Amino acid sequence: MLIRVHACGVCRTDLHVTEGELPVRKPRIIPGHQIVGVVEQHGSAAGAIALGARVGVPWLHRTCGICEFCRTGRENLCDSPQFTGWTVDGGYAEYVIAPEAFVYELPPAFPDLQAAPLLCAGIIGFRCLRLAEIGAGARLGLYGFGAAAHVAIQVARHWGADVYAATRGAKHQRLAMELGAAWAGEADAQPPAALDAAIMFAPAGELIPPALKALKKGGRLILGGIHMSPIPSFSYDLLYQERVMRSVANNTRDDGREFLKTAAAIPIRTEVEVFPMNEANAALKALKFDGVSGAAVLKL
Repeated sequence: MLIRVHACGVCRTDLHVTEGELPVRKPRIIPGHQIVGVVEQHGSAAGAIALGARVGVPWLHRTCGICEFCRTGRENLCDSPQFTGWTVDGGYAEYVIAPEAFVYELPPAFPDLQAAPLLCAGIIGFRCLRLAEIGAGARLGLYGFGAAAHVAIQVARHWGADVYAATRGAKHQRLAMELGAAWAGEADAQPPAALDAAIMFAPAGELIPPALKALKKGGRLILGGIHMSPIPSFSYDLLYQERVMRSVANNTRDDGREFLKTAAAIPIRTEVEVFPMNEANAALKALKFDGVSGAAVLKL
């Protein structure tokens, strides 16, 4: 399937990932891992999605379909995955090729620029929420408040949870409150109430001890990033009493389909800062230094 790109979410190129965690990055890769575009051509085996349809190409580009994880509904853990903008060329291009089975038709409610952040940040945030097992009346902590968290909070509030945002910077704290947080404070501050679950979006290992301390007995801490700085040692009592800490790896297609339905039903409002393609490096720098409120999007 040949897709002409209209807009793409900015790809983080400052990740440090070793072999064994992700497939080795393709040399001279064209980055861009959240792509919105229209279908221009079909391959010989494609055709379920019509020409001219508006679609999204997510981070999970394809899986092998035959390993033990793919065969047991855990394709996010595939032994031989491909990733958009990492092992295959991504959305900083005028055209991309993507397997139809891994492409999402996008709800019409979302304009191109608002749809792009849903395709990785949004989907991963949704998977984190599912693993956090929250519902109406639950207290959820969000550590870091960027592209993923500003979408996840809207889903959590839709489900009836109270959200407590621990994030550095008045700009991010203000956005959290505008989106319905019950409290917003500094990244290492203790929320005013014990949490049923928390999601760590900030890639900062030093925040794990205060996040565990904020949990109730039996609480769950979900680590939503690919990369995390070193986690300091901490007293066992922070993990004791059946608190759980687990990582999240990629997503399944079912995560994406369910999330896009939920996003359209709410509907999700994404905060985006738009950059022209010739300012891609400036966008990446802004992301690296917390200069973007919400998500950065490149427009072709």
